[in-house]
Amino acid sequence: MRLTVFSAQPYDRDSLEAVARERLAGRDVTLVHQPVALSLSTAILAEGSQAVCVFVNDCLDAAVLEALQGLGVRAVLLRCAGYNNLDLAAARRLGLFVARVPAYSPEAVAEHALALLMTLNRKTHRAYNRVREGNFALDGLLGSTLNGKTVGLVGLGQIGLATARIFHGLGCRVLGHDPQPPAAFAAYGDAVALDALLDEADVISLHCPLLESTRYLIDAVALARMKPGAVLINTSRGALIDTEAVIQALKRRQLGGLAIDVYEQESELFFQDHSHDYIDDDLFVRLMTFPNVLITGHQGFFTAEALREIALVTLGNLADFLDGRACPNAL
Repeated sequence: MRLTVFSAQPYDRDSLEAVARERLAGRDVTLVHQPVALSLSTAILAEGSQAVCVFVNDCLDAAVLEALQGLGVRAVLLRCAGYNNLDLAAARRLGLFVARVPAYSPEAVAEHALALLMTLNRKTHRAYNRVREGNFALDGLLGSTLNGKTVGLVGLGQIGLATARIFHGLGCRVLGHDPQPPAAFAAYGDAVALDALLDEADVISLHCPLLESTRYLIDAVALARMKPGAVLINTSRGALIDTEAVIQALKRRQLGGLAIDVYEQESELFFQDHSHDYIDDDLFVRLMTFPNVLITGHQGFFTAEALREIALVTLGNLADFLDGRACPNAL
């Protein structure tokens, strides 16, 4: 059988091919890597494939799924945890097998959230550039001690719990909000209502999925509730944040800092090299003008261990499909 991998970067190819030699040994499976994202116009690249493998910014709406099914595709493998880009009802109507990677390395994303905060707080990115130019002045690099600060985590799944462990270890007071707080969180902090978290936290870190109920969870009203000077971190999904409202909060100095690894319009930007072109996104360009804003290009998952785990689970899901077994990661 043939598996077409969309949005395939060199590191995707390397990790999937390496794991395929272990996970799919003895099976006649060919992986075809396509660097372009899946959309209605690119779905034709899956012709002749019985399965496709997709990532966070690939389009899986009803029209694309119908096109894939018409080409003979029977399985959709998401090499990620979130599936807000998938029309699950349409997939079920079309009889498509769909599976994801529910948790590949919570610690990788949690550690990246910490890295973003530490960099933004202690301004190590600016200090690095200064020192390279022979400038050892400290003016403008003043940070805050995190020990003793209150950190609010919105979403207490595996990533949220891993983040809670880190901040608890730093001596922070940890607050968490989740519709169903796990019992394990009690070892690291206190579960509270969202409004209480917004009122009290010095740092707010988002670790929840993008659903209709969480879209623009951080809007103008939520931002107004935050402590003046609070720092907001987002390593989950871009549309959890109303970008225009965040820009206004930064301009008013209500928000003390913003560190994001995701962006609501990232599909046109992230995972590609735009260094030789202009960025045609006014909101993103405006964000980059603030000295207290730090942006990375959706790299929170990007560790060697996480890439291997993603490949193992993804191809394990494919093996379940091929063998007709019940798949624990099926949607």
